[in-house]
Amino acid sequence: MLKFAPLLIAIAYGLALYHFSAWRTRRELDGASTELADPRLKALTDKMARALEIDRIRVHIYEVAMVNGLAAPDGRIFITRGFFDHYRAGEVTAEELASVIAHELGHVALGHSRRRMTDFAAQNAMRTAIAMVLNRFLPGIGGWIGNGLMALLAARLSRADEFEADAYASALLVKAGIGTGPQQSLFKKLEHLTGAKGSGTPAWLLSHPKTDLRIAAIAANEERWKP
Repeated sequence: MLKFAPLLIAIAYGLALYHFSAWRTRRELDGASTELADPRLKALTDKMARALEIDRIRVHIYEVAMVNGLAAPDGRIFITRGFFDHYRAGEVTAEELASVIAHELGHVALGHSRRRMTDFAAQNAMRTAIAMVLNRFLPGIGGWIGNGLMALLAARLSRADEFEADAYASALLVKAGIGTGPQQSLFKKLEHLTGAKGSGTPAWLLSHPKTDLRIAAIAANEERWKP
């Protein structure tokens, strides 16, 4: 039984961390967000709602300065205040911001948001188990190896989710009559908006795919969908 102790401890740690992270995320979002009320964006989300055959798409503003869109594990969609401010300043169009909402809807519809929380717990459990085992043979560096392996796994899973959410958003935007033009044009702006231009981080270490690869995949999907 003792030989399984590291694994059992890791599993218990992962489960506890999962529940704590879910509670903390929900509490933070509840305390720092309000429902979005913008006529132009509502007209576009109503188009997408009709394409999905649902009554409405509810979007919230998350009061942080970063430029991002979020899909909470409970299915809620958030646009950050930083992103919305760029829209209000005319640097991002309503259609481009709608493409972000469509992308986050993809994460919800495809189960990514809930799975990421589960993956997060599982990866922490695996990281702990690997570190505990390796530290017996490689004292001092077992944790470093465990962290590195889990970081690579998490980045790979995240990149796959992003491509899937992009494809979902493209299909929804085409069906809603908005098209993928805004989705592609926004990606060309994102490096400037987020200050990420010139990053030397290898693509395989990034949690999001390279911009040119995402644009190419979107264009290829739309080409296949043409009558």
